[in-house]
Amino acid sequence: MRILKSFVFGAALFLSAPALADAIDGDWCHSDGRHFQIVGPQIVTPKGQRIAGNYGRHDFNYVVPAAEPDAGQTVDMRLINDQTVHLRLSGNAAAEPQVWRRCTPRVS
Repeated sequence: MRILKSFVFGAALFLSAPALADAIDGDWCHSDGRHFQIVGPQIVTPKGQRIAGNYGRHDFNYVVPAAEPDAGQTVDMRLINDQTVHLRLSGNAAAEPQVWRRCTPRVS
């Protein structure tokens, strides 16, 4: 009986844990206050424009729209782990990547 209780308790803990997405989709925040959102092939850029990009489950890239800084350049993103994305401008592979984290849920 003791083993059964331990099993049930362990299963309850496992099942109640939040699911971690193994995909780049979601809301991403930078320490300087910028954020973007990816949903499949769509991105809302840090400046708020909704555009299409090239979606892979663990990577994403898009061409920066005309009205934004770095317009015309390609932004490459790679999911490092469930909580971290590295972002680079194409052609600048030697530069340190920008580190973005999943946004924490906002409380209203």
